Amino acid sequence: MRKEYPEEDFLLLSGIQHFVFCKRQWALIHIEQQWQENLLTVEGGILHEKTHDNTIKEKRGSVIISRGMRIFSPTLGITGMCDVVEFHRSRDGINLYGREGTYQPIPVEYKRGKPKQDRADELQLCAQAMCLEEMLLCTISEGFLYYGEPKRRFKITFDDSLRDEVKRICKEMHELYAKRHTPKVKTTKACKSCSLRELCLPKLCKNPSAIDYMKKAVAEINLG
Repeated sequence: MRKEYPEEDFLLLSGIQHFVFCKRQWALIHIEQQWQENLLTVEGGILHEKTHDNTIKEKRGSVIISRGMRIFSPTLGITGMCDVVEFHRSRDGINLYGREGTYQPIPVEYKRGKPKQDRADELQLCAQAMCLEEMLLCTISEGFLYYGEPKRRFKITFDDSLRDEVKRICKEMHELYAKRHTPKVKTTKACKSCSLRELCLPKLCKNPSAIDYMKKAVAEINLG
């Protein structure tokens, strides 16, 4: 019998991307409830404004487009929102209330920038598909990631490897959350683009290096 998490223990699906980027960042946001905006998070928020507007309903030919759809999975213990779910007319699809025929759901996630080297975006999209499968009692084999820089979408196949990684990450997030544990990590180049940089590494951010200190001191002497 599979384990199911009660609703009060659900974690945010969006945390998967934070967790893959940095476990400490995920803990600061989702356990310690800390957050700071930077240019990257603001640009990402602007890109999602329209996609999360669930007052917008569209139908393009045989495709029904749903925006800002709430999703959840008791098995994974996560909840969140899909940017867009496209329902394509299909013989092997599911029934939709008030619609004739059957439809195949396909999640579409919008991202700023370009495709990343890690699989954070693919894992987040796969988790959305797994939630939809559990809610709608269907099978979803693929979805799409749309990136703002190339301005096009990329097809992602939800294979066993991707699904197993989603399950592992969700399990580890729940374990850390239950312990209320914020892990320590080594600083990397990625820290420079993190919106929580000053909260996470205040000493490193505020204390200048010896070289910078000397340059500043010399500049002040020259000005004097």
